[in-house]
Amino acid sequence: MTAQPDTSSFGYRDVDAREKVRLVRGVFDSVASNYDLMNDLMSGGVHRLWKDAAAARLNPQPGETILDVAGGTGDMARRYAKMARRAQQRRGGADAQVIVLDYNAEMILAGVEKGGEPEMVWSVGDAQSLPLPDASVDAYSISFGIRNVAHIPTALAEARRVLKPGGRFLCLEFSRPPAAAIRRAYDAWSFHAIPRIGGWVAGDRDSYQYLVESIRRFPDQAAFKAMIEQAGFSRVSFTNLSGGVAAIHHGWAI
Repeated sequence: MTAQPDTSSFGYRDVDAREKVRLVRGVFDSVASNYDLMNDLMSGGVHRLWKDAAAARLNPQPGETILDVAGGTGDMARRYAKMARRAQQRRGGADAQVIVLDYNAEMILAGVEKGGEPEMVWSVGDAQSLPLPDASVDAYSISFGIRNVAHIPTALAEARRVLKPGGRFLCLEFSRPPAAAIRRAYDAWSFHAIPRIGGWVAGDRDSYQYLVESIRRFPDQAAFKAMIEQAGFSRVSFTNLSGGVAAIHHGWAI
């Protein structure tokens, strides 16, 4: 297990790592009921295209066990379940199982209320201490969640632990546009508009201020790729989306 630091970033503040867990839980308790609406408003719906691209890259198959960590209200898991079922209808095979795991019970409850797919199983759990045996899943995904864990290397090590040999790792996360013009435009939009929208729609400016700041503190594409490799993954690559506003990182447990 990777040694964990005493402090972790919470937006632009450095706090005790245990305190970050409590603070992040508070953020998502607050935003859970409006989370999907806010994603649409903040991205103009583009997050749906990013998620479609990530799901296509993961390429769920019949009979697979897929773990969706920080799965929240189940957006990615629904995609995985439907894709695996379509493949099953074409060529047969066993049912897939898609485990939606999130640290925040309010997010899970919001997802259950939305409804799921037959392949989906809901669970509350910690990305840094997954309640699963070694080498037990075929694919691991985490979407817009890795930046919220207290210690990213520990979460990556846990992903590597639970994947079977040949298993697939996928992370969809906000990232850093390499072009200065796109970076400036995105910074202006996110810092000025997103907290205001959070205040108007969700009545919670502070939580959305944290979400914006957490994106800025997250490593850029190359640095995060190196972290994934250090966790023991092979053939790691990344694909920029919308000019690098978000990125898909992909690797193999070989």
